[in-house]
Amino acid sequence: MKYDFDAIFRRNPDGTITPRRTIQIGSATLGSSVTFGSGVSFSGVNIFNYVGAAVEADEENGILIIRGFYQRLNP
Repeated sequence: MKYDFDAIFRRNPDGTITPRRTIQIGSATLGSSVTFGSGVSFSGVNIFNYVGAAVEADEENGILIIRGFYQRLNP
């Protein structure tokens, strides 16, 4: 299923990102209490490269499993 980036992640005033719900990307599971900045990679993916992009994900057992990101048309 396709999601808007901002439906999954909150962009904080200090430039960090926080998941709005529990997500899994590769082998990393992140809850809504985790905040991270640019340059941090999860399973080799720097989420900051996809800010504003659409996200492909599926929900399993209450966790949103991120499968990939759609390329932004206007970066």
